[in-house]
Amino acid sequence: MHQISPAELHQKLSDKEDILLIDVREPEEHQAFNIGGRLIPLPEIMSYANEIPKDKPVVLYCKMGIRSRIAIQRLSDKYGFINLINLTGGMEAYKKAFNG
Repeated sequence: MHQISPAELHQKLSDKEDILLIDVREPEEHQAFNIGGRLIPLPEIMSYANEIPKDKPVVLYCKMGIRSRIAIQRLSDKYGFINLINLTGGMEAYKKAFNG
């Protein structure tokens, strides 16, 4: 499974690279803190598989990186995605690195 560190993701966002962010947390978690990703909670992710591009990097994230790993595994197994990337440590690691 492809991984990306908070620092690497922050750099890609700063460089305005063409990547898609998908937040697989629950709506209340997304409202409390997010980095602009599209909210698709883990229980709904398979229903949106046809809306996830296969031709560019897609970074999935959650609170700690566990739900996003599950989402990537399910999507890869069922639909053959090879462009999905897990944010190591999730939003907790990202916040710690960039918001104190």
